[in-house]
Amino acid sequence: MTYCLGIITRDGIVMAADSRTNAGVDHISRYKKLFDFSCPGERVILVCTAGNLSMTQGAINEMHKDLKAGADVNLHTLSAMSDVARYIGSKIRHMAELDGPWLKKDGIEGKCSMILGGQIKGQDPELFLIYSQGNCIQAAAETPFLQIGETKYGKPILDRVMTFEASLDAAAKCALLSIDSTMKSNISVGPPINLVMYSRDSFAIKHRLLLRLGDPYLAQMRKLWEDSLKQAFDRIPDINWQYNLETDAVEKMIID
Repeated sequence: MTYCLGIITRDGIVMAADSRTNAGVDHISRYKKLFDFSCPGERVILVCTAGNLSMTQGAINEMHKDLKAGADVNLHTLSAMSDVARYIGSKIRHMAELDGPWLKKDGIEGKCSMILGGQIKGQDPELFLIYSQGNCIQAAAETPFLQIGETKYGKPILDRVMTFEASLDAAAKCALLSIDSTMKSNISVGPPINLVMYSRDSFAIKHRLLLRLGDPYLAQMRKLWEDSLKQAFDRIPDINWQYNLETDAVEKMIID
């Protein structure tokens, strides 16, 4: 399992991914899941992957091959981010057609998904989620984040904090907290964490981090967040256990 997310704001895009993959409690490996296909000065293309590792690696390798061979259709020739999303979807479908029947024969789950984020010169930054079937959806101002993998533990903070108007620095902190919350609750998600922040219209990645196990910033962030949550919890008033009894009494008087 893995956890990746992308956040889009008025000022740009933040994308983050863990690096842990599992094939059982005694077989844990680390693989890169955040890829940079940018052409500096012209376009920024970032891709996060989750799901069956052989399928995602196969699709990523196909994209690299098209770029190296100078294929007529590749990540650097398509004129719109939506076309890039469709192109990536076609690579996922190709791998499914190639390997899917053999995986299914042995009862192996062959599904995967990807997040695409970036900007092509002359257009706005965009963020897409690409499903295993090859189709996709796009993030919007009303829903400025997309997740793949083990999404449930990291979603609450995104729901409560993240807006399209947030600063990129706030989006980056929120992304890390979302991943840390997931790591706290699910052993299948773990460091190193790749984090990228892209500023709108810069057409270059100037901010990227690789945060390893025991990183001082991650440790500080987790402690501050846990302390803050405990303080907020302690400030919540105790439950009024008489509330229902009092309400029931009033309702009974009204009925009588």
